[in-house]
Amino acid sequence: MIRNTFGKTERLKSRKSIDQLFKEGQRFNVGMIRVFYNTVEQPGVRAGVGVSARLFKKAVDRNRIKRQLREAYRLQKQALALSATTTKGLDLFLIYTAKDFTDFQELYQAVAKALQKIKANLG
Repeated sequence: MIRNTFGKTERLKSRKSIDQLFKEGQRFNVGMIRVFYNTVEQPGVRAGVGVSARLFKKAVDRNRIKRQLREAYRLQKQALALSATTTKGLDLFLIYTAKDFTDFQELYQAVAKALQKIKANLG
């Protein structure tokens, strides 16, 4: 049985790494999600999520969407982790861009499409 965890080593937390990802990484939109990704020297896949404070004023709302994004990624990350090589890694950042809430199923499908597109672009 495969454990779908999202541990500390899998999180993209470094401000320097995030800035580099936004400057040099590739980006595309899938539904209500904007995806930034970039190959890096550090092996493994690191991911982060974000929601605009301009669109969602209350922290409660932003945190709810971020929890749902992390959960959708966590449940589907195996497809992307298997394609990442042992010598190169991948940094990934998902930003929620819709102006209102969506249900978890729509978010799950958008994350699935995004991961498939990244997998296809990587090779």
